[in-house]
Amino acid sequence: MADPHTDTRQAPQRNVDLHEIAKFEQLADRWWDPSSEFRPLHDINPLRLNYIDERAGLPGKRVIDIGCGGGLLSEGMARRSANVTGIDLGEAPLAVARLHAAKDNIEVEYLNIAAEEIAAERAGQYDVVTCLEMLEHVPDPAAVVRACAELARPGGQLFFSTINRNPKAFLFAIVGAEYVLRLLPRGTHEYAKLIRPSELAQWCRDAGLEVRDTCGLTYNPLTQVYRLNRDVSVNYMMHAVKVS
Repeated sequence: MADPHTDTRQAPQRNVDLHEIAKFEQLADRWWDPSSEFRPLHDINPLRLNYIDERAGLPGKRVIDIGCGGGLLSEGMARRSANVTGIDLGEAPLAVARLHAAKDNIEVEYLNIAAEEIAAERAGQYDVVTCLEMLEHVPDPAAVVRACAELARPGGQLFFSTINRNPKAFLFAIVGAEYVLRLLPRGTHEYAKLIRPSELAQWCRDAGLEVRDTCGLTYNPLTQVYRLNRDVSVNYMMHAVKVS
């Protein structure tokens, strides 16, 4: 047995970017304000909920929401009669999520824990795993995809969303959304961290998942309307199934 005073081994490093956590911590109190910096999330949440519900059938399902933030998606799924756990590494957004759920008498289990850590504790326990707008904010997104796969039971449904990495995505998602239209705070996204659909699909396959669908999410600045369609050049969602 190693001497605890001389053991130089280090605990595994969390897959977290503290700068990214700090950005969302500072905005936590405005998470549920539909006119705040989180307006785009409020606008797209019904689309995301419907996409997930149509493919997974949320009522009665055990669901875990990875990177739940202030709880928009988690609470939405709970309102559709799912048994929901939401996890995040930002304590301030989680506090907001807990308060909002309590105010509306919505039952959601919120935990301050990393995806990899809860996967080690609850492997194979979830019918549905969601990880939306989170992968582009961590140092090792492939590790999060693996953790999501571990959390799902065989036949479980998994949903990811993120932003493509190409010149159009840079123009629309960063320059347009953050600097011109100011839909998001400046610095919300870093181009180098954006993820091509081919990359995400490969991480899914490597984790034992079968990709069933990829759809785009587009925004019309004139009508201020978001739509799901087949244009994955900027924002997109991916549906996968754990095959075994």
